[in-house]
Amino acid sequence: MTDFRGVFPYLVSPVDADGTVRTNVLAKLCDDLIGAGVHGLTPLGSTGEFAYLNAAQRMAIVQTTIEAAKGRVPVVAGVASTSTADAVTQAKAYQKLGANGILAILEAYFPLTEAQVESYFRSIADAVDIPVVIYTNPQFQRSDLTLDVIARLAEHPRIGYIKDASTNTGRLLSIMNRCGDALRVFSASAHIPAAVMLIGGLGWMAGPACIIPRQSVALYDLCKAGRWDEAMVLQRRLWRINEAFARFNLAACIKAGLAIQGYDVGDPVPPQAALSADACKVVEAALRELASEQPSRHGQCRRVGKA
Repeated sequence: MTDFRGVFPYLVSPVDADGTVRTNVLAKLCDDLIGAGVHGLTPLGSTGEFAYLNAAQRMAIVQTTIEAAKGRVPVVAGVASTSTADAVTQAKAYQKLGANGILAILEAYFPLTEAQVESYFRSIADAVDIPVVIYTNPQFQRSDLTLDVIARLAEHPRIGYIKDASTNTGRLLSIMNRCGDALRVFSASAHIPAAVMLIGGLGWMAGPACIIPRQSVALYDLCKAGRWDEAMVLQRRLWRINEAFARFNLAACIKAGLAIQGYDVGDPVPPQAALSADACKVVEAALRELASEQPSRHGQCRRVGKA
């Protein structure tokens, strides 16, 4: 099984008002993130607005990411649907494009039983020959994974990872204790990454790493080296980004940060909206605090995607 660890930015999905994917913008972002030292790329995570894109847009985003990565880092593509058959189709298609792994996300309209939730994830893993990361986010998912379901899924030969986006770090430790090495844990932006690394995490898959990749990699390296005092100094500085991220729409916040840094990623997909001018200033101030020696290219906050 491919070994995933470290910092995997949840990529934004740059989309024009007419629905065209800005592949050149996404490719440059991927190349710059790899240059900054990230360990992998995750298109179509929550920050990638998977729930707002059609099949053609999702395919274009995954293909662009894989082509931009050029095998330098693994690409773990998000698969999400309310339908098991559709999720399986997506997973097979992304593997065929060259994805190194699948991030399996469950969408649900009607409530599901534990057995139905388990069947959804198991069907995705059965359909591919690449590693599967199961994703749990009780903040947004109607049907979440219980510890019992997680433990059973960990027995599947291709399910080797979980990205948990709850705010419950104790739940992460319970997963680790229950599953051991059979299921390795990635943190989300809802957790304090250094704390997750301390208890045995592998790294984090998160949107903020798109806008602070070098600092995120530096934090990971400090944690891996066991330099916890230095790690916590850096973690405290980085946490302001997480606090800003938590206040606003996921995609809008990261797209605003990228626009401030010079990436023309466009607005979030409607009916979502770009950050207000005041909200954008919060993101800009947090970025400026972390990199005061590198001021915004634009000199002031502006709406994402607007001239």
